[in-house]
Amino acid sequence: MYKPLPSSLTIKTSKVNGLGLFAEEDIARGTNLGMTHLKIGDTIFRTPLGGFINHSNTPNCTKAEVRTTAETLLIDKKWKLVTTQDIKKGEELTLKYTFYKV
Repeated sequence: MYKPLPSSLTIKTSKVNGLGLFAEEDIARGTNLGMTHLKIGDTIFRTPLGGFINHSNTPNCTKAEVRTTAETLLIDKKWKLVTTQDIKKGEELTLKYTFYKV
């Protein structure tokens, strides 16, 4: 069954902006939470995970580029969300935006 978010995350009202991603449980540093963006041609697409993460100049997550293989010929690039520090239950996950202007 398709799940747009890992079970460790939920979407709630954010103090940063609108809605944001929040930890449902403690999440260890270095955890791969899934794919956030795909690039096909000149267009970047956000996944549900990438669509709800808010910007911060002091983020607790990063986008890590995933190498594409011959099996993913239509996708030029893809990125996953990885925690850069331990995240506590209830804490909002944030990212430094690089694809969009803040």
